[in-house]
Amino acid sequence: MNIWNTIVLAIIEGLTEFLPVSSTGHMILASSAMQIHDDEFVKTFEICIQLGAIMAIALMYIKRFFQGIDIYIKLLVAFIPTAIIGFLAYDIIKAYLFNDIVVSVSLIIGGIILIWVDNKVQAKASQVDVLENIPIKNAFYIGLVQCLSMIPGTSRAAATIVGGVFNKLDKKQATEFSFLLAIPTMFAATGYDLLKTPIDFTAEQWKLLAIGLVLAAISAWFAVKIFLNLVDKYGFKPFGYYRIALGFIYLILMT
Repeated sequence: MNIWNTIVLAIIEGLTEFLPVSSTGHMILASSAMQIHDDEFVKTFEICIQLGAIMAIALMYIKRFFQGIDIYIKLLVAFIPTAIIGFLAYDIIKAYLFNDIVVSVSLIIGGIILIWVDNKVQAKASQVDVLENIPIKNAFYIGLVQCLSMIPGTSRAAATIVGGVFNKLDKKQATEFSFLLAIPTMFAATGYDLLKTPIDFTAEQWKLLAIGLVLAAISAWFAVKIFLNLVDKYGFKPFGYYRIALGFIYLILMT
């Protein structure tokens, strides 16, 4: 893995982490296309640079975290299912599901679901005034749906957004709740991965990781700003069509 691979993967991570298109899936496909050797460092790199993207969203929404403890409670409740299932299924997921076929099929299925959801809830109004007031049971249900994103290519953002619009939130609120829920989820996932992985990286690998974190943060900042505007204007359909096209293109190229 070289500096150019690092730049490409970091930008892809930042641009796709909060979009319902699967950042992990994109990085797996990009790594395969660039013929990057899938060793422990690469797997850890693809997970750790998510911290850069998460830092961007934490800074963007920092004022919200000083408005009271309600949002912390709702995010904690939503995070619990992912924490439990992720802990139990970590080894199986990393060993058997991080491959091109799983990602491509998940992209296609997820794209179809996004288009269906967009049609079904196009004019759906929110049933809560602010995110802090979402009922605890609905926050928990969103967390359960987020567990599906452990399948590479599914997209954590897509899963939580779909969960949100079926649990009293409108499109914009579901998208913002997805952003906020990413903070504890991805910090925990990255931390757990580091604990499970022997840290014997070279000085060059540490440099690549640092570059990746910075580039992922910068690209994520711009991606979130653009994404919110796109959702307001066009909904989720464009992302659904994109997922389907990408999944089929990659399946065709692999055969």
